[in-house]
Amino acid sequence: MKNSADETSAVQATDKWQRYLSDMTTFSAEPVALETQGTLVRVAGLVLEAAGIRVPVGSVCQIFMDDPRQEGQPPVLAEVVGFSGDRAYLMPTGETHGLASGARVVPRPSPIVPMKLGAPHHPWRRGEDRTLHLPVGDGLLGRVVDSHGHPMDRRGPLQHVHNEPLVRRPINAMDRDPIRQPLDTGVRAINSMLTVGRGQRIGLFAGTGVGKSVLLGMMARYTAADVIVVGLIGERGREVKEFIEDILGEEGIARSVVVAAPADAPPLTRMQGASYATAIAEHFRDRGQHVLLLMDSLTRYAMAQREIALAIGEPPATKGYPPSCFAKLPQLVERSGNGIHGVGSITAFYTVLSEGDDQQDPIADAARGILDGHIVLSRELAEAGHYPAIDVEKSISRVMTNVSPQEHIDAARRFRQLYARHNKARDLIQLGAYTPGADPELDHAVRLHPRMVDLLQQGMHQPASLPHSVRDLRALVA
Repeated sequence: MKNSADETSAVQATDKWQRYLSDMTTFSAEPVALETQGTLVRVAGLVLEAAGIRVPVGSVCQIFMDDPRQEGQPPVLAEVVGFSGDRAYLMPTGETHGLASGARVVPRPSPIVPMKLGAPHHPWRRGEDRTLHLPVGDGLLGRVVDSHGHPMDRRGPLQHVHNEPLVRRPINAMDRDPIRQPLDTGVRAINSMLTVGRGQRIGLFAGTGVGKSVLLGMMARYTAADVIVVGLIGERGREVKEFIEDILGEEGIARSVVVAAPADAPPLTRMQGASYATAIAEHFRDRGQHVLLLMDSLTRYAMAQREIALAIGEPPATKGYPPSCFAKLPQLVERSGNGIHGVGSITAFYTVLSEGDDQQDPIADAARGILDGHIVLSRELAEAGHYPAIDVEKSISRVMTNVSPQEHIDAARRFRQLYARHNKARDLIQLGAYTPGADPELDHAVRLHPRMVDLLQQGMHQPASLPHSVRDLRALVA
């Protein structure tokens, strides 16, 4: 019996090594492309041109300065954004000061897929993924990082993280569950009149100085979510620390990840900041958690893409925005939403800056078409001291009818009717031309108007839950 077992074991070992030798023979017979290096030949504005490299668009390269005077300087990272003939166009993610003609351009090494013993075909193969991989994981909670995953809060290196690709395959639309559950944002005007669903993508349309950042901070502190991901894209550097310390606060930062790419960062870095914040949100969503993604702002993301596209020669279209800007917006926005078969969700709020309070701005108009609703902040209300300055007449949540009971929807519709009726007659009332008793509906709106205004106003440190907001609304219009 023992000899028979030994013979069987020997046969298995022989077969194992024969398969291994066969795999090695197959691997050695397969041609492997050599890793090439290029040369920097032109620097024109934001764009670098390199000759001698052939890598796909989106690949990351390192530019080394061979000048002995620059010894010890780290290489400049750049991403391939286009090509023409044998020239590759690269966009740097850092400072280009000191670059000279003839600098070496080295593509990021492509990974080698580990061999699996006994694999039928190609056990070892050099991969083609040269794109940027950045850290994600629980170690990001409570931290502030830049677009490359480097800590900005001076609290030491990141722990308990691993690298994942910046861009993923989009989820099949048929694999997503529809939006059916309401989300408590802690803001009474939104909970009662513009109820948000878990997994919804909604735009926050505002000009400058109307309380946009304060409203984002309120939602970050009070929204019923497991993880908060905040992307500060293209905003003033001064606002980063102020938003974290004064608006987000200790309560908000404890369960938050902040990705900051201020306005002085290169355009590619700003775009990477938005993609990185979305990738972090996708990581937590894939683990079954409910994520709130706050991105400020979608307009700065489009402006960064405009800078890149114009620099590589793409023709301008509406107000100087090339066509690629309007193609990039849905690619970013569609990454949020419910996960596969209802496992996890990303509820996203994207701020959209309206230049000169123009709601017909091309980016604002494009965002309205790809988002699941829009919340408009009014400068007129902000100047009157009405905060949050949400204009409920111009705002809408497209999924409210799917996540709210009929009694709530009827009460919100009745509120809108009375509120609009009063606003239409506001000039007559202020001039003293309004005569009580002539219009019973208007009389009713005038009586309720102070209570309606109180319902829509809220202090930044006074959360309002969804059940209480709905109760107050129904009591007002009853």
